[in-house]
Amino acid sequence: MAEGSTVHTVASTGVAELHHEPTAFGINAAGWVALSMLVVFGIMLWQKVPGMVAKMLDGQIDKIRSQLDEASRLRAEAEAMLTAAKQRDAASAGDAAAIVKHAEAEAAAMLVKAEADLTELVARRQTMAQDQIAAAQRGAIAEVRAHAADAAARAASSIIAERHGADADKALVDRTIAGLGRLN
Repeated sequence: MAEGSTVHTVASTGVAELHHEPTAFGINAAGWVALSMLVVFGIMLWQKVPGMVAKMLDGQIDKIRSQLDEASRLRAEAEAMLTAAKQRDAASAGDAAAIVKHAEAEAAAMLVKAEADLTELVARRQTMAQDQIAAAQRGAIAEVRAHAADAAARAASSIIAERHGADADKALVDRTIAGLGRLN
């Protein structure tokens, strides 16, 4: 289309008028936009922008890959630690069972020893009590004998004092002296 021209169309219902589109050097707005884009793409290719973008993307890929490797390493380390913890848990459970079994065995042995000690203690105490009773009996018998002898001596001395006079004493003394010469 030429510059400044207008197109008139006749319609069956009336006349329609079209708007005028501005142009420069024969290129309308859409053409200038397309040309600008071609220039921008050309500058981008001339400045090697796709290579820089590729480098940046490669850098990001390497960074993400190293992060994934680190995450895999950390996961493997965590799994190893978990396995070790499970092994320690199993070992400690076995150790705990062994400790409980040992403690039960020691408790049973202590119970048997305590029962034996108790039996021995009861026997010793019983023997001591019997010895004390026997000693008390001997002491009581000796005391009763001493009292009986004392009472007999007092009774004999009072009977002798009442019934014997000097004449009876003389005959008793003579018999005693005569009996001294004989052997028993």
